Amino acid sequence: MTARLIDPFNRAIEYVRLSVTDRCDLRCAYCMPQGFSDFQVPEHWLTFDEIERVIGVFGKLGVTRIRLTGGEPLVRKGIPELAARLSALPGIEDLSLSTNATRLARHASELRRAGVSRINVSLDSLRSERFKAITQGRLDKVMAGLMAARSAGFRPIKINMVVMAGVNDDEVEDMVEFCIEHDFTLRFIETMPMGSTGRSASEHYVNLQDVRKRLEQRYELLPGVMPGGGPARYVRVAGTALRIGFITPISQHFCASCNRVRLSVDGVLYLCLGQEDKVELRPLLRNGATDSDLEQAIVAAIARKPERHEFRDRPEQVLRFMSMTGG
Repeated sequence: MTARLIDPFNRAIEYVRLSVTDRCDLRCAYCMPQGFSDFQVPEHWLTFDEIERVIGVFGKLGVTRIRLTGGEPLVRKGIPELAARLSALPGIEDLSLSTNATRLARHASELRRAGVSRINVSLDSLRSERFKAITQGRLDKVMAGLMAARSAGFRPIKINMVVMAGVNDDEVEDMVEFCIEHDFTLRFIETMPMGSTGRSASEHYVNLQDVRKRLEQRYELLPGVMPGGGPARYVRVAGTALRIGFITPISQHFCASCNRVRLSVDGVLYLCLGQEDKVELRPLLRNGATDSDLEQAIVAAIARKPERHEFRDRPEQVLRFMSMTGG
């Protein structure tokens, strides 16, 4: 299908990151503040019928990739059912999931049968006590989820590590070896100044260009590619199957190739992770809008997509937390 969503900078929008909840069973320091409770009320959540309808319209407009995110998507009941409905929609060719994996052990096989083909797992430390300090969660649950996903046949399984100075930057090489051992793909991510938590975490910012140079001292890194619609720039570790991706919104932004928008659990379409541009779709859905009306609203929204974020220039301007926007 030819993409019909072309933004003012001639970028084809073919990827929607769909947040199914703003709630999470972890409290990662850079994502959600301690004690936070200002979640969307369930009455404001898009229902599965509403989500299916909106994603169906996106599919008609040329979107082919959907990623289920949160918060933690598996906190919401019935996600395998929703996945099956979305994977069956015309035009949707790739359905993936971002998760912290704490609940993945019980859902992995069902998600695979429902049509989820790829999984990204957030994992910032391999040390139990440090993991608990960063997330307030248990590392053993994540490990159980990862092994269940591998047994269920997910390929690839991507590990996302936010590298933070003085927090976990001494585990970079350990994470490489872990992913080589278990045949996972590894992506390093720079911290982003999203809301007060993100700006606080930015005190621990690590430039991933430096991490790459550090890895080059130990490994032979070759050019590499991976399927998917995300922004990572990949290398391959010689002599292994490991691909390492670098997601660098600060040191090397990837705005020129941005192909995505985010739909929050309450139906807000965010056009850029680092800007406040947005369009509310829930009122349309609940006030009798036709599919044609939704198409027009989405096309008009894409026409407002900004050229780039301004994390470096105006880090204070994004007030919402990452968990509110969708991963």
